Amino acid sequence: MKNIMVLGGTGFVGTQVCKQLVASGWSVTVPTRSSAANHAVKALPQVRVMELDVHDASALTQAMAGHSAVVNLVAILHGNADAFDRVHVALPQKVLRACIQNRVPELVHVSALGADAQNPEQCPSEYLRSKSRGEAVLLAAPDAAVMPNVTVLRPSVIFGAQDKFLNLFAKLQKIFPVMPLAGARAQFQPVWVDDAATAVVKIVEHTVPSSPQIIEACGPQVFTLAELVQLSARLSGVRGGLGRPVVALPDWMGRLQAFLMELLPGEPLMSRDNLDSMKADNVASGSVPGLQALGITPAPLEPIAAHYLSPAAGS
Repeated sequence: MKNIMVLGGTGFVGTQVCKQLVASGWSVTVPTRSSAANHAVKALPQVRVMELDVHDASALTQAMAGHSAVVNLVAILHGNADAFDRVHVALPQKVLRACIQNRVPELVHVSALGADAQNPEQCPSEYLRSKSRGEAVLLAAPDAAVMPNVTVLRPSVIFGAQDKFLNLFAKLQKIFPVMPLAGARAQFQPVWVDDAATAVVKIVEHTVPSSPQIIEACGPQVFTLAELVQLSARLSGVRGGLGRPVVALPDWMGRLQAFLMELLPGEPLMSRDNLDSMKADNVASGSVPGLQALGITPAPLEPIAAHYLSPAAGS
C-alpha cells in the first residue's frame, strides 16, 4: 500500500485531494487539530485522521515515519505578518526537515499564483510575500544526504461545489441590494478543484516523467472580479439572473471597507492584505509550465459552476 500524508486534508481542496488519492490506491494520513470534528474525509476508506499539531516539529516528524509522500496544503488568507510567517514559512521548513529525517522521497507544496521564490519582497501583499518565502525554503537545496523531490503547485483562485468564492458572491447578492466591490478590475484565472487535485495525484505518482518543479494551476479563462460576481448571480438566479448592481469602489474606499470588515468578529470577508494581493493580476505568468505539462486540460468555469450554483442544486 502506498502511504501519503496530507497536511490540510480536511479543507475544501484537501478533501478532494484525499478522494482522488484513495481512488488511486493510496493509504492517506490526515493530521488535524481535532480528530473528533466531523471531517468529510473520515468517511473515505483508507484514510486515517489523526489528532496532531502540525506546527509541533517533533510530533510531525514522528507521525511522518513510514510515508512515501507528503502534500502540504496548509494556508491562511488572513492574519498579521507573524501568523503568515508561522503558516507559510516556518511550517514548510518543518515539513521539509521531517521529510529529510524520514527519507520521504516526494513532497508536493501547494502555494499560490503570484508567489515569487526569487524575489519575495517584490510581491504586493504579506500573503504573497510569505508564500514566496515558503517556496524559497523548499526550493533552496539544504545540505542533506537524502532530499525529497519537491514540486510547488501555484493555483489561481479555486472553485468548486464547496468553495467560499462563487458561493459567497451568490449568497451576498441574495441578501444585499447593491454589491459595493473593491478590486473590481482585478483579474483571476480560476481553476477547478478537481483539476488541482488531479495535479497533486499526477505529481506524486510520477505520471509525467520529470515533471516541472514549479507548476501554475490555472483554468482556461480570465475574468475580472466584477465579472465573477455577475456570473455567480446569473448562475444562481439572483433577481432572475440579473444579480445586483456592482459598484466598483475607488481604492481608498475599498481599503476603508476592508478595514471595517477586519474589525468584525470571525474571519473577514475581505482584508486590506487581500486588496494588496489583487494589485497583481492573478493570472498565469507564462514563465513556468501550467497544468498541460501534467497532461491536464483545465475545465472551464461556467458549466461546472452552473451545476452547483443553480437554484435547483440547493432545493
